[in-house]
Amino acid sequence: MTVRILHLFVIVGLVLAAAYVYDIKFESTLQVERVAKLRSEIRRERDAVAALRAEWSKLDSPARVQSLAQRHLQLKTLDARQIDNLANLPERPKPPLLADESDPIGALITLPDDSEALTGSAGRKTAP
Repeated sequence: MTVRILHLFVIVGLVLAAAYVYDIKFESTLQVERVAKLRSEIRRERDAVAALRAEWSKLDSPARVQSLAQRHLQLKTLDARQIDNLANLPERPKPPLLADESDPIGALITLPDDSEALTGSAGRKTAP
């Protein structure tokens, strides 16, 4: 009797082990298919990148750009007299004043103390 129970446990264990091995094999097959699909996608993307690089090099060729510029832009040829030395450039303008600095032009403008001063063409009304 104990031998039959032992045989039953061994048979159940073997069935469970076979099911587990089958599950592992099934999962590994799925992973292999997934890897193959990813490799084919990578190959397809590399081919697309290579095609785009080839197209970019064709579009970016200097001869093509020059012919497009001549056809669509009304450019004049460069004259050697148009190029000048850096020493002949004007000096850089001064930066704008900061908030805590005094305004030199504003200091020149002062309001007169005379309240009778006229501004523009508008005169002061006199009382009747």
